[in-house]
Amino acid sequence: MVDAGAIRRRFKLIERHLDERMRRLVAAAEAEAVGTGGVSLVARATGVSRRAIRVGAQELNARGRQLLAGGRIRRPGGGRKRTVEQDATLITDLETLIEPTARGDPESPLRWTCKSVRRLAAELTRQGHRTSHRMVAELLHQLGYSLQGNRKTIEGTYHPDRNAQFEYINARVRAALRRGEPAISVDTKKKELVGNFKNGGREWAAQGQPARVRVHDFVMPGLGRAIPYGVYDLGTNTGWVSVGIDHDTAAFAVESIRRWWKWMGARAYPRARRLLITADAGGSNGARVRLWKVELQKLADELRLPISVCHFPPGTSKWNKIEHRLFSFISQNWRGKPLITHEVIVKLIASTSTTAGLRVRSRLDTRSYPAGVKVSRHTMDALALRPESFHGDWNYTLLPTRLARKH
Repeated sequence: MVDAGAIRRRFKLIERHLDERMRRLVAAAEAEAVGTGGVSLVARATGVSRRAIRVGAQELNARGRQLLAGGRIRRPGGGRKRTVEQDATLITDLETLIEPTARGDPESPLRWTCKSVRRLAAELTRQGHRTSHRMVAELLHQLGYSLQGNRKTIEGTYHPDRNAQFEYINARVRAALRRGEPAISVDTKKKELVGNFKNGGREWAAQGQPARVRVHDFVMPGLGRAIPYGVYDLGTNTGWVSVGIDHDTAAFAVESIRRWWKWMGARAYPRARRLLITADAGGSNGARVRLWKVELQKLADELRLPISVCHFPPGTSKWNKIEHRLFSFISQNWRGKPLITHEVIVKLIASTSTTAGLRVRSRLDTRSYPAGVKVSRHTMDALALRPESFHGDWNYTLLPTRLARKH
């Protein structure tokens, strides 16, 4: 009686020295030695498939003929095709599932999602794809996603409608892009000290000749801080950054959007009928900031366009697309370079690009934006502000005054 255990032990001893072809040849030789039923027995003992053993047997019995020319392990075109080659919509359907819950680090181009690979695999299977959680994990890595670290998990108070708001924003953006309307993501990047201060990261330089920077990070008189406010166009993969020198106020934020429209938006969307803005819930463009809405009303009147705003829920700033589609690459571009003047900052921002085609323009904004501007209830009541039916505190539209009067 043939000892399957002996076959298994012999194969384990030699397996690590075998390539794909030699593996099937050794298995086929064992099967030939066993005789009847050898293919099934050897397949169970070694883990080599029955089909591979049969192919190996054909090669053993080829009477010296060279079946595979040039030392190839398998015939040209042989082997199982990758799933993504057989399933043309697998990756696009995966991206559709994770898009509403994709977030990123403003200092890194990596992204991550709160959905588990097993849940994603189950949903893809339900849609008719043949996949597994391991394949989903591999595809996520290929798409630039990383695993969540513990320190990135807790973001603040969890709102019960958080995920519903993510889905709502995603649906609004997709609808706008389908219509050819502008949809932008806005935010203020981290303020930067201007001067020869240490900037994190490294760059190539002559050995032993690093850039000399100040020991202490104190604001330098006459230079102060740079305040980059960004506008990322979700439809064209382009960005605008206004570099302010005064205060990060709502007036500065809306002025940055105004400048984006003047220099980039109007040309890209000559037939626009509405502007959609996605923004954080806090900061200069916060959902509760009265001045933000007052300044947007002025912009809507100037452009004669309704301006719709969708805010991300509190504590979820990293889900804003501008973080990992624009700011992360700006941080990568100027890493290790001292930001010695405002002009240097503007040039470094404008030189940012990616292999995916990102283009960025930047200008210095030297205007003053006083902090602490008060907005009365009477002024708020005069706005042509229309809250949406779902979370009107996060989602609303400012109509041009002339259009609001008609209604």
